[in-house]
Amino acid sequence: MAEPELTLTASLRPAALDARRGVVRLHPEVLTALALRPGDPVRLAGRRVTAGIAAPAEPAASAALLHADDLILGNLGLRDGGQVRISPLPVVPARAVTLAGPVGIVAAVSPEMLRLALLGKPVTTGDDVSLLPQDVLPDAAVRGLVEAARRSLANTVGYAWTSTLLTVVAADPAAGALVTMDTVVGWEHGPATRGSGAAGQDPGGRLSVGATGTGGRTPVGRPGEAGAGPAPAVPGLAEPAEAPGLDELPGLRAQAEELTELLDLGFHHREVLGRLGTTVSLGVLLSGPAGSGKSALVRAVAARVRARVRPLWAPELAALTNDAAARRLREAAEEVRADGPAVLLVTDVEAVAPADEPGPLATVFRQVVAEAVRAGAAVVCTTGRPEAVDPVLRTPDLLSLRITVPLPDQALRREVLTVLTRQVPLAEDVRLDEVAARTPGFVAADLAALVREAGVRAALRQKTAETPTVAMADFTAALEVVRPTTMAESTLELASVTLDDVGGLHEVKETLTESVLWPLTYPDTFARLGVTPPRGVLLYGPPGCGKTYLVTALAGSGRANVLSVKGAELLSKWVGESERAVRELFRRAREAAPTLVFLDEVDALAPVRGQATDGGTTDRVVAALLTELDGVEALRNVVVVGATNRPELVDPALLRPGRLERLVYVPPPDGPARAEILRAAARNVPLADDVDLTALGGELDGFSAADCAALIREAALAAMRESLTATTVTAAHVAAARPRVHPSLDPAQLAALAAYAADRR
Repeated sequence: MAEPELTLTASLRPAALDARRGVVRLHPEVLTALALRPGDPVRLAGRRVTAGIAAPAEPAASAALLHADDLILGNLGLRDGGQVRISPLPVVPARAVTLAGPVGIVAAVSPEMLRLALLGKPVTTGDDVSLLPQDVLPDAAVRGLVEAARRSLANTVGYAWTSTLLTVVAADPAAGALVTMDTVVGWEHGPATRGSGAAGQDPGGRLSVGATGTGGRTPVGRPGEAGAGPAPAVPGLAEPAEAPGLDELPGLRAQAEELTELLDLGFHHREVLGRLGTTVSLGVLLSGPAGSGKSALVRAVAARVRARVRPLWAPELAALTNDAAARRLREAAEEVRADGPAVLLVTDVEAVAPADEPGPLATVFRQVVAEAVRAGAAVVCTTGRPEAVDPVLRTPDLLSLRITVPLPDQALRREVLTVLTRQVPLAEDVRLDEVAARTPGFVAADLAALVREAGVRAALRQKTAETPTVAMADFTAALEVVRPTTMAESTLELASVTLDDVGGLHEVKETLTESVLWPLTYPDTFARLGVTPPRGVLLYGPPGCGKTYLVTALAGSGRANVLSVKGAELLSKWVGESERAVRELFRRAREAAPTLVFLDEVDALAPVRGQATDGGTTDRVVAALLTELDGVEALRNVVVVGATNRPELVDPALLRPGRLERLVYVPPPDGPARAEILRAAARNVPLADDVDLTALGGELDGFSAADCAALIREAALAAMRESLTATTVTAAHVAAARPRVHPSLDPAQLAALAAYAADRR
């Protein structure tokens, strides 16, 4: 019986949830007509034939449209509005998939990680696919695997993983087969996975992986099991020739030298240690921000000391059953011991040895590491979250040495950019020093993504040029879309404003420049003069007078990353969770330095201790804040700015020197300041000549900065009410707006704040 088929009109769908994930959205009536359920694969035919995953569209959407992203339309060879024939596709697991991609991605992404990124996607030979994991999955276990892939891709590749496209060179079957945990996935002319999985079912939860019913084919199973097909060639240990050179890893010379000395001594000079009556342990924990080049450093050093590398990806081990994971671990350790000198490289080790509730696999992992180290092999474990790694691993017989890869400062970012642009034709106006200054918090992978994005922008501008070049404007445009990996969870979207856009408050702006901008912009000057910069600033004043806007302007002026947290957001009813949130906030700030941490409504987060009725939660949060601000662990290139309307409610210990030591009063605007605020608010508003903002500012007693901005907005609306074709806002419109906007400042609160400010002088 022939499968039902419908012809629909393709509609480009920009929804972020579906972008480049192989999903097509269909009206519920279309799903019913084709006997489809959400998550079922579908065959799509345009100029080319491809496949996708069906998902329901909104009931209000047109039943004649097929919503797809640019990737699916490209695979179909169609533009927005083209005709697509759609029909159900039988669920068939892919036996093998071979892909090609950029050299940097091929080198950084292991076949196991690649398989998880493609899990649940239908693949067709000749299609383009992305590394964005499939999110439209009903099975909770598979969602856990997908989330592990997402974290590891960010750790390994940085921002580039979200925009990279790969090409399906070959697929078996050739069209519309689903990638499962038993699919052999590999790079063209490169390594491939073993045909082993432990999921037990397909991403849709309906197909038993490794079971019969796959169209008469013998499924690819686990090596050595009955019914398993021939396993592909396993890459095993990486050849040193494939590793990057140390000159390609600027900023990691000190770490490379330390690791080189250790491995060279342990591999090639053990006789010297024997004559000295001692031994050396080759267990290393390599920590650093995601995308900073930890794995590349290990491969480069291994090549330098003529050692082989056996990679293991910890999240994949964690996804297997305990027996299968233990077997894989012991096989890898045996390969390393038998083929020395060799390095067992375990990436994202926190997945198999978590600090919280380590399970049986963590015990096996510790035993395997101890045996390998005793046998003279090297074990290097990498992590982007050292606090999440089981502390037992740090014992002398396991990972006795810890090497930290720091976040690159401006000088190192300049050096990385120089290496990355060696083969890039740069225009004469490109200033890499300025690009380095504008990329705080960027790691090597982020900078590589920035250079790649700038190249794409240049190519779009110069499609017909014989000698295209990358200009400074291309880097500027790329900076608008490429964000540092360390700021992936930032809660503040920055506006393009600076302190120059803030009306009035001249004394406040001068104080903030010295207390916030100078420590972030000129740390070397403070070090040269032997001065410790202020650790934090507390902004206090009546509501609506621009405290939050000042912080936004500081972020735009200082070329620093910004982490913004509302006071109550860190509070949790669960014991220990609030303190954990504070520690995580400052850990992210250190990783993304230079960083401005903004604590809005800080009185809710750090009230006076001993007076709360919440079981001591806020008291513990205050203690955690004090520890982070001036504790043993240094807080370098991080400035904390708090804001509150009730400074008397903030715990006094938080306001002592070394903490939020500078208290800055943001007063209500006077007449001249209100006039400046009105001018700033009306910068893009076409005012008529009869509007006198100076005189207006003098009349608005009791108006806050927010009230002044609201008055300009209301005047523009009054002009629109009069005529939707109005071109200017006149004095009559301003007069009409006056009765609608009332002053919000409370005289009693102003008197109390002024008295508090006088006492602090």
